[in-house]
Amino acid sequence: MPSAIHLDGDSLTLEQLVAIACDFAPVGLADSARARVRAARAVVEEFAQRGEATYGINTGFGDFAEVAIPADSIAELQVNLLRSHAAGVGDPLPVPVVRATMALRANLLAKGFSGVRLETLELLVALIHHRIHPVV
Repeated sequence: MPSAIHLDGDSLTLEQLVAIACDFAPVGLADSARARVRAARAVVEEFAQRGEATYGINTGFGDFAEVAIPADSIAELQVNLLRSHAAGVGDPLPVPVVRATMALRANLLAKGFSGVRLETLELLVALIHHRIHPVV
């Protein structure tokens, strides 16, 4: 089996993306990405503990950006955000398109700018690696 393509947020090539999407190349997450994601998540956790409103962490979104969310409802806010985006119409996309999209998203998250939990990114990479794809 070929060696894994390690997503690091910086060095993914078009050839590697095609290999992931079309050839089911093995995928992993670079240690450098793990460190950046952990550091960014620590910032999110710090802001979540503060009493002041921080967009997308302890406020609503869009028109509700000024609406503070109680600390005990922040997890529910995140679930509701996912649910609000979980709909679509039309024919399902081909698996290679879905795999490429997943890999591009994972690679972007590996940059460490989003504040995503490392476990979430690791799960996304594992899904790609194990050929588990949503219907999109």
